[in-house]
Amino acid sequence: MDRIFHYQITENERGTTVLDFLRKKGFSRHILSSMKADKEALTRNGQRIGGREQLLAGDYFRVRLLETVDSDGIIPVSMPLSILYEDEDILVINKPADMPVHPSIGNYTNTLANGVAAYLDAKGEHSPFRCINRLDRDTTGLIVLAKHALSAAVLSQAMRSREIHRTYQAFALGETAASGTIDAPIARLNGSLIQRTVDFASGERSVTHYRTLAHCSVFSHLELNLETGRTHQIRVHMAYIGHPLLGDTLYNKTPGTFPRQALHSASLSFVHPITGEPLNFHAPLPEDMQNLLT
Repeated sequence: MDRIFHYQITENERGTTVLDFLRKKGFSRHILSSMKADKEALTRNGQRIGGREQLLAGDYFRVRLLETVDSDGIIPVSMPLSILYEDEDILVINKPADMPVHPSIGNYTNTLANGVAAYLDAKGEHSPFRCINRLDRDTTGLIVLAKHALSAAVLSQAMRSREIHRTYQAFALGETAASGTIDAPIARLNGSLIQRTVDFASGERSVTHYRTLAHCSVFSHLELNLETGRTHQIRVHMAYIGHPLLGDTLYNKTPGTFPRQALHSASLSFVHPITGEPLNFHAPLPEDMQNLLT
């Protein structure tokens, strides 16, 4: 999606070069390189300006960011979307179960990416699918998408810097401790393209914090916070400590009758990539997980 940014240069920013100013705003080297083809990308007080020129206090600095990435062949497919927040820069969606995030073999038209493509196309906002926090097919809850390259770059850096705070709720087999921290490295399981395992020899550092909200018959209701973001982290860690998630056919040898892994992305907190405003989003437990509490 094309995006135009307007800045008024402050006294504290006086003397900053255009390139340094943009880097501080989160414009990556790749984005700056892609902007070179657009001769009207940078203007100061209505006049073109070069990247090495200095900005002056009171300047009105305009930046035009044109979309240069294609849609990767994602087919737009209209479908219901639970959009919790939207502006020019981001989308926050409450994803249902049984919905893959990205297209893959056997899932070409039933993914979140297909639905978002159709939604944006209908608004005339053509943009590639830029997902910041990916969820498994059967994990429900909050997911944030970037509408353009700058918001994607800023949010991706925030994710790497652990500045996007994610809270999950889950139901795990057995009676868990009141709280705990699982610090165990995770690696891909030998011979599998999908499954992960705790591997202290070659795994990447992975840390999950949890607290027990309630004990329900033969399982426990948990709140979990991720310090790192490895694939299947919560599912692997809970199985590792002997409390696999209900319905998790990959890591629970006795998954029971729950139709999917009982995992929900309940809250997301982060700073808006453009405005700097703190944002907090919450999604209630889906109905199937709520029913486990009755």
